[in-house]
Amino acid sequence: MASAAARHILVSSEDVCSDLKKQIAGGADFAALAKEHSSCPSGAEGGALGTFGPGQMVKEFDEVVFSAPIGEVQGPVKTQFGYHVLEVTHRAD
Repeated sequence: MASAAARHILVSSEDVCSDLKKQIAGGADFAALAKEHSSCPSGAEGGALGTFGPGQMVKEFDEVVFSAPIGEVQGPVKTQFGYHVLEVTHRAD
């Protein structure tokens, strides 16, 4: 069964999400920004969500995690929880 690991930063605004993505592209540390800005409890772990399979996350998140290139920061990804900057850190089929 397919599985993936990802990290994310969850915020309430698309503008904040876009700004965080720009900061990461400019060299800012993803984990440090997650700890400072993410409203998800995973922020304390640098945004790490661990390993999960298809269908375990909300649809919009799942679609990106199981299609985006590994190590490439994605976002804003809008879900019922808010806006996510996310990065797939591992994927296996």
